[in-house]
Amino acid sequence: ESSPQLPAPKDVMVYSYNFRSLLRWSPVEVDRGLVLYTVHFKTAAFNHWDEMNCTRIARTECIFPPLLKERRWTVVLRVRAELGQVTSDWVETDPFVAERNTTIGPPKVNSVVASSDSLLINVTPPFGPEAGDFLQYHVSYWENATSTTKTVTEPSNTLFKIDNLKESTLYCFRIQVELIISPTFQLSGLQSAPECYKTTVS
Repeated sequence: ESSPQLPAPKDVMVYSYNFRSLLRWSPVEVDRGLVLYTVHFKTAAFNHWDEMNCTRIARTECIFPPLLKERRWTVVLRVRAELGQVTSDWVETDPFVAERNTTIGPPKVNSVVASSDSLLINVTPPFGPEAGDFLQYHVSYWENATSTTKTVTEPSNTLFKIDNLKESTLYCFRIQVELIISPTFQLSGLQSAPECYKTTVS
């Protein structure tokens, strides 16, 4: 007598933030017993499935192993549910390439030094850059009393200055990182929350 098959996991998605990636899915509900999950991966270079350190796990997420840290690799993952000897169908993800599909967070603002006509801003990039990475920072700023926004772009420097400001005036800014991958492809990050500082009196 054939055993009824388990339902397959749903909402199978890769989540990737600052090049840290994991696979998530919705739990498979059954009347009794603990459903476990197994995840496999394959890369475009080697078209066969490998285990991913997530074999018969109870949780509904699987963190990418260090082996899959290569940002340019095309990776496909699959997950299935298991209950005793009964298994569900495999559910495959769309091809995932970290360099194109990760979300880059905002940079961290470490310090802001206000003078009478400038703000000197020091930031830390949102992820540890690899050799050959070219980051640009886009700083949007505005006088708090107006809605006119100006933008300055700083290539690769984590210390930059907004100058030609009015003294004793409140200015706000947001910063966004852009990773230049090739002349034709850039990955833009999320903007930081606005921060406001008042210039000093000269």
